[in-house]
Amino acid sequence: MFQLIGIALLFGAVFGTYIMTGGNMAVIIEAAPHEMMTIGGAGIAAFLISNSLSTIKATGGGLGKAVAGPKWKASDYTDLLSLLFLLTKTMKSKGVIALESHIEKPEDSTIFSRFPKIVKDHFAVDFICDTLRMMTMNLEDPHQVEDAMEKQLEKHHHEALEPSHALQNLADALPALGIVAAVLGVIKTMGSITEPPAVLGAMIGSALVGTFLGVFLAYGLVGPFASRLKAVIDEEGAFYKIIQAVLVAHLHGNAAQISVEIGRGNVPSDSQPSFLEMEEALGAIPNV
Repeated sequence: MFQLIGIALLFGAVFGTYIMTGGNMAVIIEAAPHEMMTIGGAGIAAFLISNSLSTIKATGGGLGKAVAGPKWKASDYTDLLSLLFLLTKTMKSKGVIALESHIEKPEDSTIFSRFPKIVKDHFAVDFICDTLRMMTMNLEDPHQVEDAMEKQLEKHHHEALEPSHALQNLADALPALGIVAAVLGVIKTMGSITEPPAVLGAMIGSALVGTFLGVFLAYGLVGPFASRLKAVIDEEGAFYKIIQAVLVAHLHGNAAQISVEIGRGNVPSDSQPSFLEMEEALGAIPNV
């Protein structure tokens, strides 16, 4: 929502001020289609050249993510902590054998099935199950497990940020592509140097529209969307860090409630449940 408001404010501030100071929109309107063909076409071409197919596809979805915001809401963090509480409690009270059926087929697990939104996130489920599987294979050194989880998180986060980097690279290129369009307009103008000053002035004005559009698109639209997408992905990454915090705390020998409380401390402030809210959520969970 705020992104759409920002776009409206951007166009209103830039073009509204231009009109209020006596600017002639006819020059921009007439030149914009041709300049946009040059800048937009070159930008798309550069985007396709510099990115893989998977990144190109992910960028399309990333634009929607930038507007919609992080997919994890406050209730999802409570659900995640509740899920981890059930898993660590089962492991501590009943042993690793009781946990095997849940981590081998999480889609059929009576524990995982209570949290359908989390189950739909394949990385979250695989991250939890793979880590618990390592524990069932007697890898119980908290430092080794934490290091292995950290590497997985870094890999996933790096891959998730590729669309944001691709958009930022496009934003960096657009001002230069705007100059390319402007230079072509100047070349065209110089080829008509014998025309009257009024005609030459109009041609130069049209050429400068290219520079304007390149800078406007880069710093007004594409760059901010790249920054917003990065912020959303960073916030979503905090969801997976909680998994690491809880499971490592469990390996250090803490009770399930303590491990969950350590994880709660890693929840982003806007979505963090209070201690009492978490206690109520855990108390409402029926026995496994």
